[in-house]
Order: sequence, then C-alpha cells, then structure tokens
Amino acid sequence: MATPPGDGRGQPAARPRPGAGRAQDPASGSAGDAYGLIMRSIEDGALRPGMRLVESELAERFGVSRTPIREALQRLETQGVVTREGRSLFVAILDHDQLGELYVVRSELEGLAAALAARHAAPEEVSILRQMLEEDRALIGDPQALSRANKRFHRQIHLASHNRYLVRQLAAILQTMALTATTSLAAEGRGEQALAEHAAILEAIAGHRPEEADAAMRRHLSRAYETRLRLDAAAMR
Repeated sequence: MATPPGDGRGQPAARPRPGAGRAQDPASGSAGDAYGLIMRSIEDGALRPGMRLVESELAERFGVSRTPIREALQRLETQGVVTREGRSLFVAILDHDQLGELYVVRSELEGLAAALAARHAAPEEVSILRQMLEEDRALIGDPQALSRANKRFHRQIHLASHNRYLVRQLAAILQTMALTATTSLAAEGRGEQALAEHAAILEAIAGHRPEEADAAMRRHLSRAYETRLRLDAAAMR
C-alpha cells in the first residue's frame, strides 16, 4: 500500500497555496501602496489642490497598474481628499471656512495631545523630541523641508499622548492639512518663531505641566493660522 506523502513525521504534506511560487508583477502594486504614493505626492506638493487626477497618468507616474490607483482614489474620495466633478477627480481645495473649521478642531485635539504627552511621555520620547528640535534648526530657510520636519514633530507629540483614538483622529486632521496649497512656514521669520514655539511646548511636556503644554500648543496653532490667513490675503492682491 502506497504511503501518502508527508513531512517525515507522519503528517500529511502541506498543500501549496493557490498562486504559491507564482512571481508577482512588481508593477501591479496594491491599493495601499498606491494610496501612500498619492498621499505623499499631495503632501509634498507634487499633486496640488485643484489638480485633475487621471488614473492612467498616475499609474504611469508611480509605475503601478490602474486597478490599485482606482481603488486608492476611491478611498481618498471617501476621506474628502479627492473630489469628483462629473466623471473627473480632483485634489480637493479647502475654502476659507473649511480652513477655519479645520484649525478649530486641530487646536482642540492637539492641545489635548500635548497635555496628555505632559502626563504620559516616557523620558526617551522627550529625548526624541529634543533631538528633532535641534535638527530642525538647520532647516530654517527651507520652508518645504521645515514643513515636513514640523509634521514629524507634531506626530511625535501625538504618539507621546499614548491615546490611540486621539492619534487616529489627528492623523486624519494632518492628512486634510495636506490640502493647504502653501505652508505658513514660508512667511518671513515664521520658521524661527515656530521653532521657538515648539521649544515652549517641549519644555512644558518635559516638565510634566499639562495645562501649560495645552496652552503652548494652542498659541502655536493660532499663530500658524494667523500667518496662513495673512499669506492668503496677500496672494489675493
């Protein structure tokens, strides 16, 4: 009687998974990969608010097939990052009221994140924030690089709050902030001012002073919003 194939220990050999051993087309990608590529391009300004998004062009740009691009665009549309006009898709544009509403919510949530970080941040997390702040000083004069560093600093504070639900909400807020066409850090002197504000937030967190951390974060965002409004007003002249 023939012995069934096994692994040498009397166990049946595992059947290969469907598709196992089949080479995956690296250009096929996944919806998650395509989503990240599109979102990073919006954050970096390569895809600007108001730009039309064409599946075939995005697929060629990122070297993936159209299917993951289509799925990523559908996801971005449900999140409000992409809007539809007829059959065309565009990077969304924030109007004056939407920007104000966004800053109201951001101020509330980031103030809370700073207060929680002052209560719960580990010494190592505070150390990371200090390192970031020191490294960011070298970026003054490069608004785009400083803007990316600014997002990293804020995200680190979010993580230091040790509240997963708050972190999730703030990730959505920062994603929407990518729809602003300019960075407030492009205004003359704003880079130095913003880093001084970061230092005040950091010292309140390091000193375990939640109310002070909350207030410092709110001042920081209020000044950023005021600067952005001033830039927008100047652009309309």
